[in-house]
Amino acid sequence: MSQLPSKAKPPVAKPEAKNASKKPMPKNWSATLRKIWSYCSVYKGLLALIFCMVIISSSLGLLGPYLLGVAVDRFVVSTDSDGLILLLLLLACNYILFSLSTWLQNYWMIGVAQKTVYAMREDLFRQLHRLPISYFAKRQHGELMSRLTNDIDNVSQTLNSSFIQLISSVFTFTGMIILMIWLSPLLTLITLFIIPVMFFGMKWITARTSKYFKQQQQNLGELNGFVEETLSGQSIVKVFSREEQVTEEFLAKAQKLKMSGYWAQTYSGFIPKVMNGLTNLSFGVIAIVGGMLVMNGTISIGVVVTFSEYARQFIRPLNDLANQFNTFLSAIAGAERVFEVLEENGEVSDEQDAIELTALRGEIVFSNVSFSYNKDGKTLREVEFRVAPGETLALVGPTGAGKSTIVQLLSRFYDADAGQILIDGHDITSIQRANLRRHMGFVLQDTFLFQGTIRDNIRYGKLDATDADVEQAALSANAHTFIMKLPMQYETLLKQDGSGISQGQKQLLSIARAILADPSILILDEATSSIDTITELKIQEALFRLMKGRTSIVIAHRLNTIQQADQILVIDGGTVIERGSHEELLEEKGFYYGLFQNPFHDETA
Repeated sequence: MSQLPSKAKPPVAKPEAKNASKKPMPKNWSATLRKIWSYCSVYKGLLALIFCMVIISSSLGLLGPYLLGVAVDRFVVSTDSDGLILLLLLLACNYILFSLSTWLQNYWMIGVAQKTVYAMREDLFRQLHRLPISYFAKRQHGELMSRLTNDIDNVSQTLNSSFIQLISSVFTFTGMIILMIWLSPLLTLITLFIIPVMFFGMKWITARTSKYFKQQQQNLGELNGFVEETLSGQSIVKVFSREEQVTEEFLAKAQKLKMSGYWAQTYSGFIPKVMNGLTNLSFGVIAIVGGMLVMNGTISIGVVVTFSEYARQFIRPLNDLANQFNTFLSAIAGAERVFEVLEENGEVSDEQDAIELTALRGEIVFSNVSFSYNKDGKTLREVEFRVAPGETLALVGPTGAGKSTIVQLLSRFYDADAGQILIDGHDITSIQRANLRRHMGFVLQDTFLFQGTIRDNIRYGKLDATDADVEQAALSANAHTFIMKLPMQYETLLKQDGSGISQGQKQLLSIARAILADPSILILDEATSSIDTITELKIQEALFRLMKGRTSIVIAHRLNTIQQADQILVIDGGTVIERGSHEELLEEKGFYYGLFQNPFHDETA
């Protein structure tokens, strides 16, 4: 059986580095913040209430230690139990209000955050459907999914917690410094001595942890990539009995990850210990110096109590600022990636005077059409042909010849660099894209089915079709028989990508979908590749039924499937080198003749 290599495809992006999980840093955080604010500003009133609650909760948090100092000075030292009970009640009210204001700010902020990311996710998903096919051809699908999920989730988490925490930490730290200076400038100076010590301590630790965390992320990426590759190729692993070898490779990579993770976590584990040590040191120094100042009558015992509590809490807002700021920058970087997609130019808009065709005869004309994907070299060079209404045109040629590109241009997934493409005498650039594509049906080699019922997958060709229409389309596609043998028949639920049924059955469903759409122009990309003989006969019978009366373009890999085509174009290097019927091309004894006689000819490689 004569067969050619599979279709040529536009260039795709190279996979990203394995350490892609490393948190990115923003390039222009101020501009990105303004864009995020454009979403959040819809809820200005609620944000103002949240800001008020943050100020109230931070103020109440600072008020608690001060009231403790007052209680010691006024009521504990003087043994005034009545006043102490009253102040304890005041303290209880303070912490109740603190909890309430904290809960309200979090509750309201969660609402704002979820509504904001919902709007961002909706805009991003709509934008993905506005982008041209060329955009997806140059990018990894997983990377785009990451923007829709992980990056927006980062924004959501930051708005939920980090945003409030940043404001609260700044206000708390500022208010604490002011109160501490007011109570005792000397003790404040002693407490502030912690900051440079903490800074140099963190610098020493991070200098050693950064390289290990970087190595850990790289090792993790390599391990994940290896696991994904192994699981995807599990059948090959088993066929060649390489289970032990891949296990050894996995253990070697896991060992590298274990060691880098061990040292990264060991050094980073010093951070809370250093913080606790500095807190205890500060507490001890304040207790000693404060005690001396009390004995000299400079300050009261209550001030020492208040200061001790502030000193204990002093490092917390600094820690929060450091941790949340890193998270904040990571979220901004994620938001940048989202806005990069949102700001991409969508598919070129239809001309203002673009027409809408109610019916097509199906005449197709390519006139001097040239095209290149990357402008470095021509994929198609001055291609010319005409297909009369109802005729079948077959495209043959080696991989990369430009067969699939012709179909891409006809459906306006790409626009030609030069020349003209006409349908029924109309330049396709003058026809509305959606209207043009509604008149086309596609049956591809790589069949795609959505997760859902068989009925819904067939109905995808015409969403307003009745159940009877769906079943009639299945009958015409020779799919009805196997569907009725399934436990749930037309309500059988297919898994993602249609897993659960055979490749041949998927093809029959895709043909039924195309029959239901009732297109004027049919595009067939060798729908019988890698199908058993019996199923192939069923599919070919369904395809002939579908092609009857329609203009059809067939990308042929098996030459014996196109012998009845009205016209065959042989394409090589982006140009049409031969044309004619099957018999005419055989008589010429040229390129096509060589392919038909010797399917493994070097020129097909």
